[in-house]
Amino acid sequence: MKTQQLILEALNLPTNAITYYVSQELAALYPKKALLEGSDYAFDLEKYAEANFCTIKTSDTYIHNQIISGWDGMENKIDNSTENGNFEVTWEGYNLDVLLISFQDGYCKTRAYWILADSKDIAENFFAAVCEWNSEVRSEILVFEEGYWSKNIELFESIQNASFDNLILPSALKQEIQDDLAKFFDSQETYEDCGLPWKRGILFIGSPGNGKTHAVKALINKMQQSCLYVKSLKSEYENPHHNIRQVFQRARQSAPCILVLEDLDSLVDAENRSFFLNELDGFAVNTGIAILATTNHPERIDSAILERPSRFDRKYYFELPSLTERVAYINLWNNKFQPAMRLSETTITQIAEKTDGFSFAYLKELIISSMMHWMQTMEAGEMEKSIFSQLAILQQQMNSATVESRATKRSENSGE
Repeated sequence: MKTQQLILEALNLPTNAITYYVSQELAALYPKKALLEGSDYAFDLEKYAEANFCTIKTSDTYIHNQIISGWDGMENKIDNSTENGNFEVTWEGYNLDVLLISFQDGYCKTRAYWILADSKDIAENFFAAVCEWNSEVRSEILVFEEGYWSKNIELFESIQNASFDNLILPSALKQEIQDDLAKFFDSQETYEDCGLPWKRGILFIGSPGNGKTHAVKALINKMQQSCLYVKSLKSEYENPHHNIRQVFQRARQSAPCILVLEDLDSLVDAENRSFFLNELDGFAVNTGIAILATTNHPERIDSAILERPSRFDRKYYFELPSLTERVAYINLWNNKFQPAMRLSETTITQIAEKTDGFSFAYLKELIISSMMHWMQTMEAGEMEKSIFSQLAILQQQMNSATVESRATKRSENSGE
């Protein structure tokens, strides 16, 4: 059996026989070489080589290397990745060979690889170095979705624009939130000296559109700690228990870090609650992990999670903005307007008084819709007319939504 035939022969086999067949053939072909086999996604050889930690070249003499090209519309460039191929690797003075094979296993794609080296130590040290480097969280956010972690540079970059300077909250609440996490990350020795586990759980509670997500982003930006963000604990091919374990295992590896659980009420349900609690507050040690969770619906969260302090030590409530906060928010926008759009202090006060019950999200919609309406004429003084007309439209929408919501609740309560 020649090396160049391995991939073709292997891919013609049943999926449960591919990796064993390749391992067996490689061991027979290279009896004097150490062989390491794996399928861990952290072993991204090409990314490691791009960072100049090793050099790789494809072994065109022996095997056809299948390169998959994709178009990155955000960066306007072509991304290439090897689907099947053989690499000659130079790393820290050692020469290694890496064989990569990709195949469909049910609905999932599996990427298996084999490292050939002169000794077991060289193979294992190289494998560990590649996986460790790829597992580090640098200028990116780790996002968990569909049962696996991926690095998201775009989310990280969007967070760089979030700060507490452009977040309108009661000043005491804003400062307390910042101090809470800052003191936690600065107090490892104090926790240990007092015999307390160095971990923290913080829960933001409030109706949608009142600044919870902005506060989360601003905290991540300010703390400058590794961040792991959980979008969903559900996936098509793994059960939630497995995914919860994956989440907390990676958080423990990344500590100190911030683990974000947005919309906690939708992440944790009756089926996975006990498993979640075990990972959150069981025998496993969550040293150095600050869990930052949010919820729009605290009534949907089990009291075992919501009420026990050792799980979420502090709860911060994000209420609808007060008159003072509404004035501050409108002024924040007004200061960015070009001169022809500027609102008078009298108009700002009137709008703030008429928007009692508006969330920050609704206030933002009021500002943006008014700006779009103003752009039809772009005349000085027209912005004030625009904002009052858009206010009337939004108030009507809010009243209609309230009536519909009450009707739905009555229907549910009557069992119709």
